[in-house]
Amino acid sequence: MGENVQTLPYGSWPSPIDAALAAAHDGHPEFVGFVGDEAWWTEPRPTEGGRRTLVRRHADGREVSVLPAPWNVRSRVIEYGGQPWAGALVDGRPLVVFVHFADQRLYRYEEGAEPRPLTPVSPVGGGLRWVDPQLRVERGEVWCVLEEFTGDGPTDVRRVLAAVPLDGSAAEDRDAVRELSDDRHRFVTGPRLSPDGRHAAWLAWDHPRMPWDGTELVLAEVTDDGTLAVPRTVAGGPEEAVAQAEFAADGSLLYVSDRTGWWNLYRDGRPLCPREEEFGGPLWRIGHRWFAPLDSGLVAVVHGRGATALGILDPETGEVVDAAGPWTEFAPALAVHGERVVAVGASPRSAYEVVELDARTGRARVIGAEHDDVVDPAYYPEPQIRTFTGPAGREIHAHVYPPHNPGCVPPGAELPPYVVWAHGGPTGRAPLVLDLQIAYFTSRGIGVAEVNYGGSTGYGREYRERLREQWGVVDVEDCAAVALALAEEGTADRDRLAVRGGSAGGWTAAASLAMTDVYACGTIIYPILDLTGWASGETHDFESRYLESLVGPLAEVPGRYAERSPAEHADRITAPFLLLQGLDDVICPPTQCERFLVRMAGRHVPHAYIAFEGEGHGFRRADTMIRALEAELSLYAQVFGLTPPGVPTLELSK
Repeated sequence: MGENVQTLPYGSWPSPIDAALAAAHDGHPEFVGFVGDEAWWTEPRPTEGGRRTLVRRHADGREVSVLPAPWNVRSRVIEYGGQPWAGALVDGRPLVVFVHFADQRLYRYEEGAEPRPLTPVSPVGGGLRWVDPQLRVERGEVWCVLEEFTGDGPTDVRRVLAAVPLDGSAAEDRDAVRELSDDRHRFVTGPRLSPDGRHAAWLAWDHPRMPWDGTELVLAEVTDDGTLAVPRTVAGGPEEAVAQAEFAADGSLLYVSDRTGWWNLYRDGRPLCPREEEFGGPLWRIGHRWFAPLDSGLVAVVHGRGATALGILDPETGEVVDAAGPWTEFAPALAVHGERVVAVGASPRSAYEVVELDARTGRARVIGAEHDDVVDPAYYPEPQIRTFTGPAGREIHAHVYPPHNPGCVPPGAELPPYVVWAHGGPTGRAPLVLDLQIAYFTSRGIGVAEVNYGGSTGYGREYRERLREQWGVVDVEDCAAVALALAEEGTADRDRLAVRGGSAGGWTAAASLAMTDVYACGTIIYPILDLTGWASGETHDFESRYLESLVGPLAEVPGRYAERSPAEHADRITAPFLLLQGLDDVICPPTQCERFLVRMAGRHVPHAYIAFEGEGHGFRRADTMIRALEAELSLYAQVFGLTPPGVPTLELSK
């Protein structure tokens, strides 16, 4: 091996991980569930226009995509969507309902037949949308969340619990949809039914709160005629976020609340396992599941501090036994059937795969979307879990991925370039999992540092609230502190630091270029750039009041909105940058980028803007991801003086 190692400058190492390979492995299985004894889930198809298909695992282990293109199983409720399907065995055959992305209608699917629509199309605004379905076959209905636009504006919308007939009678008739709740709350999750069918529970919240600020757990009796009696709030409130609720087999109500500062599990108000770690997370999508009660009374849980494990909680003793296996991260997606638990897990050496845990034996195994090493794992990054010290001595959590390639070493004492990655949200977290987009850079000799800056989830409410009214300050400071610490300790080249991020991370990247002199360049992906515009009608309803907690109320602190916006401070940006944007993005619309570029005009800062037709918030098509990755690498090559082989040169305008 030693004889074949080449001495080459950082950033010019040949790598088998090209942009097409990284793009083909973007996205992962989600929304697991059982149909009878079979596990089903959704899975991405980047090379098929980025659609999501529904996969069925037969008893013999075969995985079959049950819906051909162009069917796309994905909801647009709150734009981030959520649980888009539900299934059950009826007369021994699968009956599945799902949301189709293109028209947002709910469809009924049975083997050997074309899917049939169950809901109508509305000509008003964003139309009728559905999410978090619960099949009630005995009533001939599916209960779910209905999001209904009442006008053309992004906030002209109402959300209620609704019952859709399974016989198709509402396919052309909006009046045949039975509304179960009123629209007193702006946001609701799908109903969970007690085992005897006599009670329904759901979560609700209202502007200006986001669901991780404060939600209410609402309970109502289900009457004999299938309507809901007057609902009452049984937990949660303006300062307490309930992230999930489910009924146990004995009829008790389980829920996750952060009333102690950590999302812990409760049964009828009593803590089951009080710990300074998270058994829940931010409800970005409706139907996230961090726990699932088993018939035996045990509870499957996804939990941890920073990283997450899959475990079985005994509510009587408060003990958790974690599944053995290589996985270091589990998504908030759980389904149970008997003593079987299905989850979605990953690790630094494996992408997300469908994992089944036997609650009786504690044994876990991969049953779907099994990770396949498409290149020699010797090229995978080798992450370090680090804690850095930021301003005022505060802790900053980060994952550092040094350059790594088994066939290359750098000449002499050369220090590597590093790119700081800021995650989206900003109420989110960068998980420690194999990401071939990171490997694309590290295998070429460019280091990556993912920063879970103040405001990130996974470290308790106090850490999450560091960003309250401090967005554009704390996130920028924490990323800069990590970048400079890496340079000071001799890990990174101080003159070759970059910053990149998408969505809220795009904001942090742009703000970092405007407010600091730490970085030589930056990659800004579908960003927020102008706070005032974004807060006054340019984004969708779910996040339309988000900035009140992140920045402060616009009416009270308008100066702060201008002071922090990169679009207002284009004159401060002197470092080259790449701007990537989807033209169909309704969350961070293209107008944000266009306004910013007008203000950059004539400033002679090298930059490129690439806008992608047919892409929304989060790129899903393989050809888009390939172009975006290659453009990003070319930016770093030009600014840092690198010579990566075989990468098209990005034209930078001045």
